[in-house]
Amino acid sequence: MKHTLLIVPGLGDSTTGHWQDNWLQHFPNATKVVQNNWNQPQLEDWLKNLDATINSIETPIVIVAHSLAVSLVMHWSQKNDTSKIAGALLVAPADVESPEHTPEEIWNFAPIPLDQLKYPSIVITSANDPYISAKRAEFLAQKWGSDFYNVGPKGHLNLASQLGLWEEGQQILENLLEKITKNQK
Repeated sequence: MKHTLLIVPGLGDSTTGHWQDNWLQHFPNATKVVQNNWNQPQLEDWLKNLDATINSIETPIVIVAHSLAVSLVMHWSQKNDTSKIAGALLVAPADVESPEHTPEEIWNFAPIPLDQLKYPSIVITSANDPYISAKRAEFLAQKWGSDFYNVGPKGHLNLASQLGLWEEGQQILENLLEKITKNQK
């Protein structure tokens, strides 16, 4: 079964050189959620754009969310029919509830929903992500029923991390796709 990889960037967008943008170019089945205001995100506006993008896709969707977009996906999943979602790769979640970890412009995404997801998911964090502690990321993964990967000290897994096509992330994505296939049998 063919899936659409739905790239969901966080604050500031995932522009040229970011692994999400590289995946968008690399995978022929990838598309991206585009937001109207990347730098002053408003949860309700971002939810509308995510919902419209999901509704425009015909095939089952594998979400690939980064940073603030992880909270966005959690809010969307709590309020909507998730039957089109085959799975989600939730990378470097930003702790929007922590003033010490995140900037004020994203606090309107708090609180982070803690409901268990109805689809397979994997949370990936870095040991030295400035926007969340590894312990908090693991706690969120447990609450959501997600598998958890700590990929070591690689920052926020963003452009500054210089991950290129992020082969390690692609391997974790493969693990998710295998899990999805097993669940469909």
